[in-house]
Amino acid sequence: MPIQITLMPIFVQVLLVFILMIWMAKQRQTAIRRGVVHPRDIALREPKWPPKAMQVANCFSNQFEIPVLFYVVTIVALITRQADILFVFLSWLFVILRYVHAFIHTTSNRVPRRGLVYGLGVLVVMALWVELALRLYFF
Repeated sequence: MPIQITLMPIFVQVLLVFILMIWMAKQRQTAIRRGVVHPRDIALREPKWPPKAMQVANCFSNQFEIPVLFYVVTIVALITRQADILFVFLSWLFVILRYVHAFIHTTSNRVPRRGLVYGLGVLVVMALWVELALRLYFF
């Protein structure tokens, strides 16, 4: 599988991280500018941001949890030349689930729905790791 095709889902996932980071920064700047939050009240990461700013920030932070395992498995699959069409399909599925999760997280924030999508993403990353292990050790 060409490197560009295998890496494309990572680039799309990283785009989500940057979108959320910019959105978070705007939410925080607006809160400070409007006097809703004073810098001394959040200097040590106290959770005194308005709800929407916290919602976006939590979604941003979430991008450094399970997605890290996705980045690592993709890099290992590339290094070992084990990325195939199934791997790329699962990668895209994971990224789509991350976008859906982020959408739910930053809009309705319905925890059961968000948790379901998060869990499906975890299962997809697990499948990526299992597929890689099987290809490395049994095929």
